[in-house]
Amino acid sequence: MLESRRNLALACALSALAGYVDGIGYLHLGGLFVSFMSGNSTRLGVTLAEGHWQRALEALELIVLFVAGAAAGSLIVLSALAHRQPLLLLVEAWLLTAAAVAYAYGLPSAAVAAIVLAMGLENAVFQLEGGAGLGLTYVTGALVKAGQLIAGALTGGAGWAWLPNLLLWAALVAGALAGAMAYGWINLAAIWFAAAAAFALSALVAATAKRTD
Repeated sequence: MLESRRNLALACALSALAGYVDGIGYLHLGGLFVSFMSGNSTRLGVTLAEGHWQRALEALELIVLFVAGAAAGSLIVLSALAHRQPLLLLVEAWLLTAAAVAYAYGLPSAAVAAIVLAMGLENAVFQLEGGAGLGLTYVTGALVKAGQLIAGALTGGAGWAWLPNLLLWAALVAGALAGAMAYGWINLAAIWFAAAAAFALSALVAATAKRTD
């Protein structure tokens, strides 16, 4: 899936976008995540053990919203709609816009909900019909794959096959750095930049994608 330059460039752009949004969400939520549900799942277990019921409920709510977003994205992929990839990006852009507007009107909880839905939905952009596709808002799988391919390269396999997965990781880290800096500057209003990026990616994909639907 990452073999074509177009797919790799888009995947890295979306990974950077997810890192940007997650950096903002992490700071805003005081250690919870809007796209990294493994971290939230760990926090859920720890807070339950500690008896911090409110914090545990917050983590659970984020997980449920993320799953709902992922399900919504999959429904778009499995539909008969044309140009589903740019459509997914457009829906993501509108969700991020809704988040920015909600924050502007003093509704930070609604803003966070829209952000988490958008992050869940983003993971369907490369979804294969009937399959899980490519995760874009987390990089544990990419790092595992990079390690496996490095081992393959050391034993006679393709020498640079691991690089695309490492680039996904680097893109997410760079995005998180940018998101943290933007949050320190303008708080949750930094989501406006994420929404603009998603709109731009949707337009770019629509302009360059082949007619496959």
